Amino acid sequence: MADVNRGNRPLSPHLQVYRLPIPAVTSILTRITGHALVAGIVLLVWWLLSAVTSPGAFAVADWVVRSWIGFIVLTGSAWALWFHALSGIRHLFYDAGIGLEIDEAKRNSWAIIIGSVVLTLLTLIIFFI
Repeated sequence: MADVNRGNRPLSPHLQVYRLPIPAVTSILTRITGHALVAGIVLLVWWLLSAVTSPGAFAVADWVVRSWIGFIVLTGSAWALWFHALSGIRHLFYDAGIGLEIDEAKRNSWAIIIGSVVLTLLTLIIFFI
């Protein structure tokens, strides 16, 4: 095989030169949010288990859930839940052959991102009013 001088170029596109399309980003985020939901579930299960264990254990768990870190974890989990649910609905349409065109996939991806943020804000408003 001939020795081809490739110069100083990378052998494959790297993130410095290649920008991921938004449908790829939302696909990756779907997998990440699926795993991130575990943090919120663990926090809620700990809170529920401590409620049936003892008043002291519940006081500690309730303090953590009501702290700023608990608020961030639960808000992030709410966003992850909405994002993951909307992505699941999109994949149901994909399975039916709907929305597979490039422009439709981009619009759907942005709709999922915006929709998940709006639904999370609505969830926070409902729970704190």
